[in-house]
Amino acid sequence: MSFSSDEVNFLVYRYLQESGFSHSAFTFGVESHIAQSNINGGLVPPAALLSIIQKGLQFTEAEISIGEDGVERQIDSLSLIDAVMPDVVSTRQRELSQRAAQSGDKNDVVMAEDNATKTEDPGVTTAPNATPTSMASSGGQQSVNSNAMQDNSANSAIEIPASKATVLRGHESEVFICAWNPASDLLASGSGDSTARIWNMSESTQTAQQLVLRHCIQKGGTEVPSNKDVTSLDWNSDGTLLATGSYDGFARIWTTDGRLASTLGQHKGPIFALKWNKKGNYILSAGVDKTTIIWDASTGQCTQQFAYHCAPALDVDWQSNVSFASCSTDQCIHVCKLGAEKPIKTFTGHSNEVNAIKWCPSGSLLASCSDDMTLKIWSMKQDSCVHDLQAHQKEIYTIKWSPTGPNTHNPNLPLILASASFDSTVRLWEVDRGTCIYTLTKHSEPVYSVAFSPDGRFLASGSFDKCVHIWSTQSGQLVHSYKGTGGIFEVCWNARGDKVGASASDGSSFNLLVLNAEPYS
Repeated sequence: MSFSSDEVNFLVYRYLQESGFSHSAFTFGVESHIAQSNINGGLVPPAALLSIIQKGLQFTEAEISIGEDGVERQIDSLSLIDAVMPDVVSTRQRELSQRAAQSGDKNDVVMAEDNATKTEDPGVTTAPNATPTSMASSGGQQSVNSNAMQDNSANSAIEIPASKATVLRGHESEVFICAWNPASDLLASGSGDSTARIWNMSESTQTAQQLVLRHCIQKGGTEVPSNKDVTSLDWNSDGTLLATGSYDGFARIWTTDGRLASTLGQHKGPIFALKWNKKGNYILSAGVDKTTIIWDASTGQCTQQFAYHCAPALDVDWQSNVSFASCSTDQCIHVCKLGAEKPIKTFTGHSNEVNAIKWCPSGSLLASCSDDMTLKIWSMKQDSCVHDLQAHQKEIYTIKWSPTGPNTHNPNLPLILASASFDSTVRLWEVDRGTCIYTLTKHSEPVYSVAFSPDGRFLASGSFDKCVHIWSTQSGQLVHSYKGTGGIFEVCWNARGDKVGASASDGSSFNLLVLNAEPYS
């Protein structure tokens, strides 16, 4: 068996995607020209890179433990670091020879010493006391500690029983995104299998029915699957249309019965973010081509393209029906308006790529989060940030504002911003004062998504530790918790606030979870 460089690159690219490192996957994919390869990603099994590495470790162990006579000698399992260090292999051989000598088997001694001689690399020396067994035991201890943290993340009093969870199966690759229809219990999902799906979760249906929205491209005069990830999706405000963005560079509009209404093609490369405006007449998208585009939803035509970033645009958010903000890996945030030839405002201050931006419900404040581990709050009234919030210890992946208005639990409560970070914590910020009011610490892996319930009383968070946690926004306490079988990429609440959707993957099955949220209300 042999691998081409394209195949190795694809395995690394897929591993980055499966691990949730979407920005790293994108950068690696561009630099290694993944889009130009002829590899059909749908045929590559999940966790392929890890599987191949594990088999390689087993082969290396077999080389060490099986003598020329075919007799197997028991050894401690190798770590990946062990396997790529020649001096480690030779040390293991010496351990075998010592064990054989103690047992009195002279043939074992000779064979072990002979194999050690063949394996030893004269150019590599082993530092005193830096034995591979100490490294292996250290890694084992880290694993035990990690499991202990996960066990502490929930207890029987708050654990959501399996009877309250529905697992939706059908996707054939990672389910990265999900969103509830604002008017009905339709749950949309997007996946690496080049499909979006609409699931009917209404109580009138005995089982969840799914519509498969296949993302195809024209090739040789016929439609073929794009074999590209669905990267973003968003429902319009009345729930009649679903917009999707894809790594194939096209945005698409779908009806609730699964019909493709329009294909929007102007981006040159993957689309990373896509949003409807509140009125529902325009769609906004951001792409790797460094541009953002406003589309006329009724015609599918590009109304205006904005080319102000000097690097890929990662996120967009509407301020009004005609103005929006965009952020990029170029560390800049631009506020643009339909019809304007230049940005009406530019915010600078982040020292690394800006991952996400969100306008507050009134549109007066803009929040941004970055790989520089900071949150910043901006106002159109000034050039510098209103607040520079520094508390997270690692990259901040996403942010969400608490809802406000007559349907919320208490419209007079101060405005709250939630942030999710790779440091495994979620923080709740009181924005008026610029202070962190709660740090939510029960997750043990990076947190990729947070979502407020419609009334603002609860916050859902999803992490790569496989847990969905439900928190009280008033006390910061963990109210309920569910642990699935795979990492959680996104969480979302339905409009009534009685269901939480979560997209998950365990490397071998790709599921949506729907948790019954009635006990929280």
